[in-house]
Amino acid sequence: QVQVVESGGGLVQSGGSLRLSCVATGSAFSSYAMSWYRQAPGKQRELVATITSGGSTNYAGSVEGRFTISRDNAKNTVNLQMNSLKPEDTAVYYCRASSIRTYWGQGTQVTVSS
Repeated sequence: QVQVVESGGGLVQSGGSLRLSCVATGSAFSSYAMSWYRQAPGKQRELVATITSGGSTNYAGSVEGRFTISRDNAKNTVNLQMNSLKPEDTAVYYCRASSIRTYWGQGTQVTVSS
């Protein structure tokens, strides 16, 4: 069973930065596609960024140029660097590991004050 654990959320002022981290257990981490999703109150969960096993990245248009996803296979870690944060980025951020099966973390709260 793969466990996915996020960290790094918190409260930040508009224009600030946060770095989220996600650790996924297991020896097959390098084969996973890793993604960050977010869910704001009253809204559906949405894809924020993805990094494939080969290192290709994809971003939602709303975060393009502000967020950067990266992975460190030696540490079973994927990071999301979030810069120029806006109040509309406020949400619970979830990490997802996917290959044949999909595994979700419990989420970490990000709050951006105006």
